[in-house]
Amino acid sequence: QVQLVESGGGSVQSGGSLRLSCAASGYTDSRYCLGWFRQAPGKEREGVAAIDSDGTTTYADSVKGRFTISQDNGKNSMYLEMNSLKPEDTAMYYCAARPLQVWSCAYHFNRGPARFAYWGQGTQVTVSS
Repeated sequence: QVQLVESGGGSVQSGGSLRLSCAASGYTDSRYCLGWFRQAPGKEREGVAAIDSDGTTTYADSVKGRFTISQDNGKNSMYLEMNSLKPEDTAMYYCAARPLQVWSCAYHFNRGPARFAYWGQGTQVTVSS
């Protein structure tokens, strides 16, 4: 059974930084896509960043240059380093995973959260102005 557990959320002031972690267990696919998504109150869940099993990354335009996604295969973990945070980054952040077969990780990420099969419970990020 696949389990994803996020941690690292919190409250920071505008311009601050946070590092989110996602610990994965029970995942056996050798090729996979891992993603970070976020959902603010009253808004749809949106993609933030994704990384595949080869280390190729994809970012939403709104976070390019500020957020960095990475993974540590030895620890079965994924991270999201968030810098220069803005109030509009306030949301519940979720990690998600799916196997890769035909299409690329970017292909799935750009087509929205419904493409991902496995989800964590979320971690709250609040950025105050």
